[in-house]
Amino acid sequence: MDRILIIDDDEELTELVSEYLEAEGFETVAVHSGDEGLDKAKHGNYDLAVLDVMLPGMNGFEVLRKLRESSSLPVLMLTARGDDNERIVGLEIGADDYLPKPFNPRELLARLRAILRRVDGSVREGLPERITVDDVELVSAARSVTVNGEPVALTSLEFDLLAALLFEAGKTVRKEDLSENVLERKLSPYDRSLDMHISNLRKKLGLRADGTERIKTIRSAGYIYTVL
Repeated sequence: MDRILIIDDDEELTELVSEYLEAEGFETVAVHSGDEGLDKAKHGNYDLAVLDVMLPGMNGFEVLRKLRESSSLPVLMLTARGDDNERIVGLEIGADDYLPKPFNPRELLARLRAILRRVDGSVREGLPERITVDDVELVSAARSVTVNGEPVALTSLEFDLLAALLFEAGKTVRKEDLSENVLERKLSPYDRSLDMHISNLRKKLGLRADGTERIKTIRSAGYIYTVL
């Protein structure tokens, strides 16, 4: 049974969400402040955290920032509807996904299950056990990535994005395909999730020794993992 930590100061909402998720087979724990949420996330045994941005004391961004210093626990952030800045900041810090309030519980459930499927480490059908492109090596079963022999810590979503790009290295991969195959949802015109995850991936991989970019954006099309 997957354990979900809910960090939100809206007690009525957390009670409703907890009841809904428990009916779907999850175990939930709810806390109502950033400090308590961070402590639980760092020291408890949870599979995923649902984290609201607006919290008393330490806000959701601070919680996520401190959590990412030592933990790769998957995090879905709850943001204000229509506030693109909140979503972008959350993704930059290391959120796996976001959902604007108010939300449909069924969509929350779908997002959580998509994240957990990625975390489970199931190898995508047709993906080789090992992919090596120049100085980057990805091992599917171990879900590990090295650059020039040095390990690189990626979130589950970043790993799957990189796997998809490396598998098609030298070819343009459409945004629509990445969204459906990795995020498990259709691409929305105003959804910046892919862009932000790709940006984080670029930063973690770094430039090549010759100073060239590994992942290039193909305007109005998608992304390409370049080869030397």
